Amino acid sequence: MSHPSSARALVVEDDPAWQQILGEILADCGLAVDVAGSLPGAITAIQSQPHRLAVVDLSLSPADHNNTDGLRVLEAARQRDPHCLTLLLTGFATVELAVSALTQYGALTFLRKENFHRGQFRTLVNQALASAPVGAPSSRPAVSTVSGAARSLPPARPASAAGKALVVEDDAGWRGILGELLADAGFAVRTCSSFGDALGALRREKYALAVIDLSLNGRTWEPENAPDQMEGYPLLESTRANGIPTIVVSGLASPAEIERTYTEQGIFAYLEKQTFERAAFLRLVEELRRQRSAETEFAALTEREREVLDLLAQGLTNKEIGEKLFITANTVKRHLKAVFEKLDVHTRAAAAARALAEKN
Repeated sequence: MSHPSSARALVVEDDPAWQQILGEILADCGLAVDVAGSLPGAITAIQSQPHRLAVVDLSLSPADHNNTDGLRVLEAARQRDPHCLTLLLTGFATVELAVSALTQYGALTFLRKENFHRGQFRTLVNQALASAPVGAPSSRPAVSTVSGAARSLPPARPASAAGKALVVEDDAGWRGILGELLADAGFAVRTCSSFGDALGALRREKYALAVIDLSLNGRTWEPENAPDQMEGYPLLESTRANGIPTIVVSGLASPAEIERTYTEQGIFAYLEKQTFERAAFLRLVEELRRQRSAETEFAALTEREREVLDLLAQGLTNKEIGEKLFITANTVKRHLKAVFEKLDVHTRAAAAARALAEKN
């Protein structure tokens, strides 16, 4: 669904990761996005120009979970930009605060970060914008909720055959973000918030992918915090031992630690939370999936088929391959037909290219 290019949305959120996630979704919905990370910044943005929609975090002070500056933003929007629809999004709130946001401050709906679903949020935004054109605030749709998801929204898309993915993250917001991205990529997602929960999951089930935060106990990187004290490291040892490709998404960004994690733990990729990008994460997941698919295809080849493929990649003809392996040219053709089917290729050149890529 597209909207006029002049339509703007405001994101009021102090967490850069959530700023990016919300901004990307709103931009995908056809809105120009303004971002504010504090109450003064939000007031300035509201006074500067009108907005069709504002998504506001309740707490705008990371050090104070009791902060409710978001309610003041809702009030300012109601008074100074009355045609702006507002959505409250937060990880810290009671039911009483949620009801207050809806009834006293005019919020369209209340969404909890721990239950946030990307697809549902996108649908909610499009529904709100379609039902409330600028200049007609009375047409707001009745989709208010205090449970974290609008009643009219569709269920999450079911996971496909991509396999199971494990997310190990103690922060509810990041756990939800990573889980949603992997679910959208077709994985059945299991999320864990602690070392013990994750270790148990790894021992009970097989996973095609793991995404792990290094610090599962609230630590930030300090020189005196030895890496061995970070609970994510033993989990990396477990995923490596079980052959599970692993992506680290962590706030610990010491160059030495990043290098050590690649070298000693054999991880697939390391992403820093400070510079996390949805598109980059999904590209890595797709790259990993293609790599695993190729490994599975090559694993299906018999020993003789591998020998034939290796000689083909060296540029030998069917006759030359047969002479090397002491088999007939017709037998070589049968082996190559099986190789083409298993690798899903149709030419000798494509099969040779796959063989060379697999060796590199």
